[in-house]
Amino acid sequence: MPRILATQRELASPPTDAISSIKFSPHSNSRLLVASWDKHVYLYDTSREDEGQLIKKFEHRAPVLDVCFGRDDNEAFSGGLDMDVRKIDLTTGEQTVLSTHDKAVKALVYSTQHSMLISGSWDSSIHIHHPNNKPDYPSTLPLPSKVYSLSLAPTRLVISMASRALYVYDLYSLHTLSTSAESEPPNTLNAEPWQRRESALKHLTRTTACMPSDEGYATSSIEGRIAVDWFDSSEESQARKYAFKCHRQSGGKDPETGEEIDVVYPVNALAFHPTLGSMASGGGDGQVLLWDPLSKRRTKAYAPLPASVAAVEFNRAGNLLAIAISSGFEDGKVDMVEGSARVFVRELAENEAKLKKK
Repeated sequence: MPRILATQRELASPPTDAISSIKFSPHSNSRLLVASWDKHVYLYDTSREDEGQLIKKFEHRAPVLDVCFGRDDNEAFSGGLDMDVRKIDLTTGEQTVLSTHDKAVKALVYSTQHSMLISGSWDSSIHIHHPNNKPDYPSTLPLPSKVYSLSLAPTRLVISMASRALYVYDLYSLHTLSTSAESEPPNTLNAEPWQRRESALKHLTRTTACMPSDEGYATSSIEGRIAVDWFDSSEESQARKYAFKCHRQSGGKDPETGEEIDVVYPVNALAFHPTLGSMASGGGDGQVLLWDPLSKRRTKAYAPLPASVAAVEFNRAGNLLAIAISSGFEDGKVDMVEGSARVFVRELAENEAKLKKK
């Protein structure tokens, strides 16, 4: 059997402003959604050779901060600075507002198993929707702090918030509670989290990613660190959790002390491989790294890209890795560099994301 070699291509017709999110379809291997500060959601077919194909783009009233697929390849959801949670018919382009937060919608996740959409906002709440229900009465779950990131494991929802707060909810319990809503919002829920955690990272949380194995999750911060934790609260399991430094570059020596200076970059993106257990990270240094979260080792470092890595995402089959870059303003510049928003799709070599044997 011939060996599969890695290839990387750049998608044509990228966004014209900073990229906030990218999501592969959980239903097929090549459809990719991209959300941007240019007030659009982009739908690509990455199976086309060379530059892929921009199928369609969908205009919004304000910058879009997150996007995800719904029950199939023809349905998507978006949220952003206009505070609306929207359903998008990817075939007709029709948009429907499902609910409106009091502040920007920062994150979205869709549970295919429960046909349930969850939106997280800077208004310190999540909205829970059941888009297939007619009518759909969304529920509101108040939280102690603004939401920075949402991530789904097979049975859990992890919410990363300001003040280093982190809540873990049981998905089945949320589904059961929220389906009882029978009136217009707010339909406020009083649901206790399955676990209350505090981030192991001392600085602002950037993103969170759950392990597909349902065992735990990883979080990253603006201060060049990643923490790996486990849902099992036993003393033995919690002894396995750890944090480590990454996405840092040498800044030379301090002229006064002679000590080495680290230039520290935010870790903007995390993604777990759907089957192999490896983890990809992307940082403000323009690098994408692959990690073995069990052995605590870096397994791959890709060549630096010309701008900050905004998002990384494996496709359903795990043979593609999408990488979005755009100006991250780590260099102190306040204006978006024209042409810096780009999306690359890397077709992984046969063993590229495979965990190394001990």
